Amino acid sequence: MRISDYDYNLPDERIAQHPPQVRGTTRLLTLNRQTGDISHRGYTDMADYLEAGDVVVLNKTKVIKARLLARNSQDQERELLLIESHGNEEPTARLAIYRGKLRAGETLTVGNTEVMVAAVLGGGLADITSDSDLLKLAETSGSVPLPPYMKRAATPDDQARYQTVFAQEAGSVAAPTASLNFTPELADKLTTKGVKIVYLTLHVGLGTFLPIRSDSVEDHVMHSEYYDIPAETVAAIQAAKKAGRRICAVGTTVARTLEYTASDILEGGAVDLQGEADIFIYPGYDFKVVDL
Repeated sequence: MRISDYDYNLPDERIAQHPPQVRGTTRLLTLNRQTGDISHRGYTDMADYLEAGDVVVLNKTKVIKARLLARNSQDQERELLLIESHGNEEPTARLAIYRGKLRAGETLTVGNTEVMVAAVLGGGLADITSDSDLLKLAETSGSVPLPPYMKRAATPDDQARYQTVFAQEAGSVAAPTASLNFTPELADKLTTKGVKIVYLTLHVGLGTFLPIRSDSVEDHVMHSEYYDIPAETVAAIQAAKKAGRRICAVGTTVARTLEYTASDILEGGAVDLQGEADIFIYPGYDFKVVDL
């Protein structure tokens, strides 16, 4: 498969630069995989496609204010985007995407905090260290890392809207966008219908937004992203599968986490699952856990 097979025209004026005024009012395009029929619905109509006993899986990762503006010894501005820690609990070291020239060993300042460039890795990546907690530095001095197709600076409103209503585990540099429209009202609608809602965590990082630079789809190597699936979620999926019910993954982050761990979920016990997911799903893939 060639990358060019996936080219299509997306006019700039069709790319939303701001969220809808009311969360959850976005439209929803639905595809019937059996008939090929496509219909235009609303996001809240998601409940119409689910039945009692089905399981909805959401990603409770939380976006950090990962975009840092730093200055070097010549007072030149450098932009750093802190990447996921891969489950690493060390708060003073982080991988970063950088913009501008960096040299290994140089010291940058973010506000009054010094940040060291431990190594320049190539491909726009660097290892960053500091005597301070980098996540805390991001919280106090960073900004929300909006996607590059949103050609504007982040605003205070983005701190709330570029975050799901159930976000808990800090670590992502991009939101799990399919669930930005998920609301407590929709959750109530689903649970009233008998649908079970469970959670996992996948910290969105390099694997999500780095471009595919190879001409062939199959030659692309995915970067790994840290995941954590609680035993409660594993048990709910196992029970639903046993009962012949369906698993609904809300978004690609949930889909790839569940598919990467498919054998552990379907053949193992109801235990916590943690690790690094680098699965790359493209046409021809046979889904094992996710039904819709």
